[in-house]
Amino acid sequence: MEVTVGDRLVLESERVGQPARKGIVEEVLSSDPLRVRVRWENGGESTLCPEAGAARVEHASAPSA
Repeated sequence: MEVTVGDRLVLESERVGQPARKGIVEEVLSSDPLRVRVRWENGGESTLCPEAGAARVEHASAPSA
């Protein structure tokens, strides 16, 4: 999984009817294994190692020149 600072990380809920958690990658701490610091929409912050299939990355668009 390729992740860079500014990308949106979406973690799908493990519970039926509960919404996904969404946040912005603030820092990539390690690439192998992947470890990132995320600021969530609710203002909280976490350091996590997302598992394959549990997280989706929405890449930040590059600024236009």
